Amino acid sequence: VQLQASGGGLVQPGGSLRLSCAVSGRIFSIDVMGWYRQAPGKQRELVAAITSDGTINFADSVKGRLTISRDNAENTLYLQMNSLKPEDTAVYYCNTFVREWAWAPVPKPFWGQGTQVTVSS
Repeated sequence: VQLQASGGGLVQPGGSLRLSCAVSGRIFSIDVMGWYRQAPGKQRELVAAITSDGTINFADSVKGRLTISRDNAENTLYLQMNSLKPEDTAVYYCNTFVREWAWAPVPKPFWGQGTQVTVSS
């Protein structure tokens, strides 16, 4: 299973970016999908997550500014980021739990390679 994240870049404060994460490989089903971020000198933290039935969880610091969604037909995860702040600067990683076979007892976690988001004037 491979995760390919894209969409990062340099944006001014108040700007917007849309991150994408395409999941490919041997996939029977995908459970929860999420975005994490890691700023320099800080621990990786959860930004937002969405389950297969659409239940969403956001970090308090991004509520009202970020939207997470998924396309189950395309096995793709999205993160729409609006009103970006300098403190949103970090490497953003996508994460997902995948059952590779129908008989897999539990889903396995997989990580994308990360995409840099820099918010600066």
